[in-house]
Amino acid sequence: MKTVNNCVLMAFIGAIALSYQSCKPKQVVLQPAAEVVERETPEERIVTETPKQQPQEAPTQRDPVAAEPPNYNFKNIQFEFDSSVLKTESYAILDQIAREIQKDPSARFIVNGHASIEGTAEYNMELSIDRANAVKLYLVNFGVRGDNLTVRGHGATKPVATNDTEAGRALNRRVEIKLVD
Repeated sequence: MKTVNNCVLMAFIGAIALSYQSCKPKQVVLQPAAEVVERETPEERIVTETPKQQPQEAPTQRDPVAAEPPNYNFKNIQFEFDSSVLKTESYAILDQIAREIQKDPSARFIVNGHASIEGTAEYNMELSIDRANAVKLYLVNFGVRGDNLTVRGHGATKPVATNDTEAGRALNRRVEIKLVD
């Protein structure tokens, strides 16, 4: 038993000795800096100076670049049935809307939320407000000033298509953004 303990002790000491060597700080090897050699130009190459031109005056005013006026003819943002979560295809439309709105930071807009006829009037009103707020939040996160956006919910009171067909109801689940005159 004593020999086993001695063997274990020796193995432990050996492991510590090896780990000590591996943990020892390494010496930093510095290489001498490279010599900078300046080249002399051959005497055969003589450069003659050309006469200097008088500096021309820089124009004091630039002609203003015609900025493209904003296009406030926005597409409607569509939503799924019974949801205020933006559809994936709405992101590209919202990005374009945000860029146009940012062209004139003083312009004010109304974000009108709408719903289809399914559900109660109170529920549709809340859903339309939630949809309008989802659009406003997206635009504000894009960099549009929230002060310039007013949210309104209309529920199912202003349909753009018939509520008798699913295609018509899908068109009524929307948010419209209009410029305040």
